Amino acid sequence: MRWLALCVAALTGHAAVNARLLRVPTATAARWRVSVLLPVRDEAHRVRPCLEALLRNDFDELLVLDDGSTDGTAEVVRSFDDPRLRLLTGAPLPAGWLGKPHACQQLADAASGDALVFVDADVVLEPRAVAATLGLLDELDLVSPYPRQESPGAARLVQPLLQWSWLTFLPLRLAERSPRPSLSAANGQLLAVRRSAYERAGGHAAVRTEVVEDVALLRAVKAVGGTGGVVDGTALATTRMYDSWDELVAGYTKSAWTVPVPVAGLLAVLYVLPALAALRGSRWGRIAYAAGVAGRVVAARRTGGSVVDAPAHPLSVALLCWLTVRSHVARRRGTLTWKGRAL
Repeated sequence: MRWLALCVAALTGHAAVNARLLRVPTATAARWRVSVLLPVRDEAHRVRPCLEALLRNDFDELLVLDDGSTDGTAEVVRSFDDPRLRLLTGAPLPAGWLGKPHACQQLADAASGDALVFVDADVVLEPRAVAATLGLLDELDLVSPYPRQESPGAARLVQPLLQWSWLTFLPLRLAERSPRPSLSAANGQLLAVRRSAYERAGGHAAVRTEVVEDVALLRAVKAVGGTGGVVDGTALATTRMYDSWDELVAGYTKSAWTVPVPVAGLLAVLYVLPALAALRGSRWGRIAYAAGVAGRVVAARRTGGSVVDAPAHPLSVALLCWLTVRSHVARRRGTLTWKGRAL
């Protein structure tokens, strides 16, 4: 348990270093023609605040692609009157493609910008968000500002693990320029890429079968010599991916199979086992538990999360491990679906 405690403490130290090195986007003089691209499918309940926020930003065009919605999403989009906004109707999903990569590829094909900014419908941007994001395209080929995550109810135990994971395990500055696929983190909720790098990488056609298409796109860009990664989007955007625990379970079941089971097991050993040992009176277990909680505090303070939830970190990791196993089982059974489509 001693070595386990030292390992967790080292990872927390690494998270603290990353928290200081995390890039903070700042707006610079525009030199790009900017296309903002928004794929939507059954988003009538949340696309309005997304569009209202987007239209307060500076860019050249906003393309919204309605990907077979049946809930009136297109009607909500049509209610906006802005010359920059254009609504597209998505083509039928071809064989060999997943829905979101196909929608994003259609948007990119229709765009005229040399900077492409992909946004999800559950994201609400600040007025300077697009300009600040583009400021980093002078240094990187792909920039992914991680929005502040709003998580209701029990979902708040799991959702903050997204930022915690890459702050803890990914050497951010090295990862930006490393071609190694394992050193990649991105978030398609807000992602900007130079068109030249996007096309060299093959666009979303290169990741047409990927459930986690954002990370896959970054890997494709890096594979052709590009650079990129996550940056601080806490002050630029907020998102509420899930409104309930059931929605979170469905969302993670869709994609958590991309986390190898041995990795989930390692997380359990590092962050759940010490808590159990601490309950049995282990001194080193208490130290390891405290170090793990400290890492969660570092991530929360840096990314706008809740420090109050940090003591429950072992429970958070245990829930993530359960979701990962659940996702693997569903994939093996062939029952994975998302928004009415089989994966």
